[in-house]
Amino acid sequence: MLHYAVVFLVIALIAGVLGFTGIAGAASQIAWILFVVFLILAVISFFRGRRVG
Repeated sequence: MLHYAVVFLVIALIAGVLGFTGIAGAASQIAWILFVVFLILAVISFFRGRRVG
């Protein structure tokens, strides 16, 4: 999932440089959402793996 966030970030940067502000904005928002979801899943995974039992 982090890979896709980076891909959308690169797409947003390229679109921004080329002047496609609408596409750049949408791609950056998708990248941000994917990054947040990745962080949430990483934290959940971290705490589930630390069970003592």
